[in-house]
Amino acid sequence: MINFQTSSDQYRHWKLSIEGAVAKLSMDVQEDVTLADGYRLKLNSYDLGVDIELADAIQRIRFEYPQVRAVVITSLKPRIFCAGANIYMLGTSSHAFKVNFCKFTNETRCAIEDDSRHSGRRYIAALNGTASGGGYELAIACDEIYLVDDGNSAVSLPEVPLLGVLPGTGGLTRLVDKRKVRRDRADVFSTLAEGLKGKRAKEWGLIDDTFPTSKFQEAIAERVAQVVNLRSDFPFPLWERGWESGLYGAKPSPLIPLPEGEEKSGIKLGLLEVESTQNARDYRYVSLKFHREKRYADLTVRAPESDLPTDPDEIQKLGDSYWPLRAFRELDDALLHLRVNEPEIGLVCLRTEGSIDKVLSADKTLAANRDHWLICEIILQMARVLRRLDLTAKSFFTIVEPGSCFAGNLLELLLASDRSYMLNNPDEAIDIAVSEMNGGALPMSNGLTRLQSRFLAEPEKVEQVLNVEEQAGSLRTAGTMPALRRFDTEAAEAAGLITFAPDDLDWEDEIRLAIEERTSLSPDALTGMEASLRFAGPETMDTKIYGRLTAWQNWIFQRPNAVGERGALTNYGKPTQAQFDYKRT
Repeated sequence: MINFQTSSDQYRHWKLSIEGAVAKLSMDVQEDVTLADGYRLKLNSYDLGVDIELADAIQRIRFEYPQVRAVVITSLKPRIFCAGANIYMLGTSSHAFKVNFCKFTNETRCAIEDDSRHSGRRYIAALNGTASGGGYELAIACDEIYLVDDGNSAVSLPEVPLLGVLPGTGGLTRLVDKRKVRRDRADVFSTLAEGLKGKRAKEWGLIDDTFPTSKFQEAIAERVAQVVNLRSDFPFPLWERGWESGLYGAKPSPLIPLPEGEEKSGIKLGLLEVESTQNARDYRYVSLKFHREKRYADLTVRAPESDLPTDPDEIQKLGDSYWPLRAFRELDDALLHLRVNEPEIGLVCLRTEGSIDKVLSADKTLAANRDHWLICEIILQMARVLRRLDLTAKSFFTIVEPGSCFAGNLLELLLASDRSYMLNNPDEAIDIAVSEMNGGALPMSNGLTRLQSRFLAEPEKVEQVLNVEEQAGSLRTAGTMPALRRFDTEAAEAAGLITFAPDDLDWEDEIRLAIEERTSLSPDALTGMEASLRFAGPETMDTKIYGRLTAWQNWIFQRPNAVGERGALTNYGKPTQAQFDYKRT
């Protein structure tokens, strides 16, 4: 079983150092520390274990070192930055593992861009040697790329000419969408196994600059100093859609660096406590229960048990035990476990337990303090976890029953699911509720909220759901939150927020039949269907990477030209050469 939890004192492949406003992430992959047998991680090549550490480091910088303004990613090995994903690891891995590996590394690189976009940290790739394949893809996830000019070091994407596959972590898309490299140049570059060196790489826009070996470290230090001392009065794009109408108050002020001498103190992210048995996985607020013989699992998220603090300073004292942060970190770990360690679980039934009022109260605090650094980071983390769910190749059904608390941030689970069932029983108080958090704080990869994606044909319905005055006749009064934000089953169905509303006589049979039907269908067809349906609306760089690229890579990884007996990936490093079937399909 692969464990996705780690901490900086457990890293084997990365070294994280903090000096004031600068973090340095140095890659020093240990060749023999692998997740599986049969390969060695030479030349700073990586497997999933290396990337788990990188993802953790990025998360820790955000929460534990909020004073950091610049992150330098470099290598401790001479003349090599990173050779990319280990080819022998890929060649011996199952198809499912290869796809999930690429997806996780994509999400890690998107987390770098999310940090830069929303939290203002500048990521600088200091390539002290050759960066090929996934190594260069890591570099182009950064804001700036600088390559040493030593007569030998180059950047390359050699997957097409050498392996018969595609750059697996967004390289092609970021070349043309992010770095705006000309299509013809990108075409040449992506078919040159040896890549391009300093002067030509800079001319084509593949790097930002190149420096000779003798001046490389000095030049990087000078650029980092410039970044740290710049005043970056940038807005928070996170809030632009949800709060631009003024529904939930004014936008936060632009981020202004703290006066010299002042520093924000971070919070420590501890390892999550989890009890694992053959058929269950229990965290503090999240539980997984496996029905293996039926190929589905129940995933339950619980609301906070007591009232939460509303003052940011008190929240910071709670640290990583604060419910929105802890619950969503646990949900994230559960989703990763499902992806990689539970391949035969095809359906996940999403459930919640607890007080709707406590969830809505937590959302009210988050929205009211969204310009506080910690609250902002928590919301951004919640958004990333929900996007992880969107991108997970499992079917998701939401089950709303007595005791559920699908409200605000937890309502996003329902909106993210492939379909939802809500019990219609006049004798039971069953509600769902919206909050400030459903208005734009937790966007999907397509840049839309889940409500916007749901109501593409009827955009006015988004405002009707959020602007509660229009729902007055069909909503129930309860608790301390405005009554007009809560929907009982009939109101939820009328508003288009749920898929089915069986009555109590049909409830158990309908849920059982829906589960049996779903788990009887082809998992391959379902994965393709769900990925096609979940991201309606505009296309972004992220949807191109996760949808278009992942679909192509998923297919190519199964083709004989790549993984057949005579395929390029199979024959890499052997005395035999790849033999292609040259028919186009």
